[in-house]
Amino acid sequence: MVKVLNAFNKVSFLRERYYKASIGKDALITLISETEVVDQVYNSNAIENSTLTLEETEKILLQIDLDRFISEREIFEAKNLARVVSYIDKKAKEQELTLEVILSLHKMLISNIRDDVAGRFRKDDEHVRVGNHIAPNPKEVMSRLEKMLTEYNATSHENIIKRIARLHLAFEHTHPFVDGNGRIGRVINNYLLIREGFVPINIKFIDRKKYYEAFKEFDEKGVVTIMEEIVGRALTNSYHKRLAYLEGKKIITLIDYAKNNKLSHSNLINKANRQTIEAFLEKNIWKIGVDDVIK
Repeated sequence: MVKVLNAFNKVSFLRERYYKASIGKDALITLISETEVVDQVYNSNAIENSTLTLEETEKILLQIDLDRFISEREIFEAKNLARVVSYIDKKAKEQELTLEVILSLHKMLISNIRDDVAGRFRKDDEHVRVGNHIAPNPKEVMSRLEKMLTEYNATSHENIIKRIARLHLAFEHTHPFVDGNGRIGRVINNYLLIREGFVPINIKFIDRKKYYEAFKEFDEKGVVTIMEEIVGRALTNSYHKRLAYLEGKKIITLIDYAKNNKLSHSNLINKANRQTIEAFLEKNIWKIGVDDVIK
């Protein structure tokens, strides 16, 4: 409880700084969002066992030939998710999240991959299993999702980290689709964050083990602690990145920062992972604004 409260207080402070720093910089904000699409697509697909590297994902989105054979499915997974990520940046500001919106996002994501299940929830005997978790009966999907959205909207007085963590776990526990649940679940996180005036988050592939531990904790104990930690760190990471650009800092790698200041690189990495310094991951490399003060 203390950890999530501290994270929320930190996010509130960073959010206020972000609003001040963003005045008159719409073009730069748009540029940051556009360049972040590749990172979002790579990490979300990698969590779902895609074999694409970050470089290959970027080449696919830029329509550059690859050096090896890539399945048609993985190509569409990258292109479709990039389309959805870009789409919600505007859509989330215009329309609240509903079941209809979730279905439309799923159709965009799964088209040309599984057209037979794109844009619809599980039905009939379409049961799914994730690890040791057997998702609820297809007959329960609609009611569970309606309850999920109702509870999210009814707790607007609570901090955003708790609300997003709880909703994400409820969505993935329900596993409403035959395919694409993880990717859509992470898209929904950002849809809601953007709609409520926060910045989108990027749950990293390198955090996948902890991410799955969060699902196990929820399935076995009904607890959301680990997911709150993941969301909190992802949100601070996202603000740190944007503030480094918006506040006009010179951005360097963390390893160079360590050399320049005669600091332990491994110690800085630990602090970056805990988000106790204003470092951020960009294309799998830890970076920092040179004006940051190490705490």
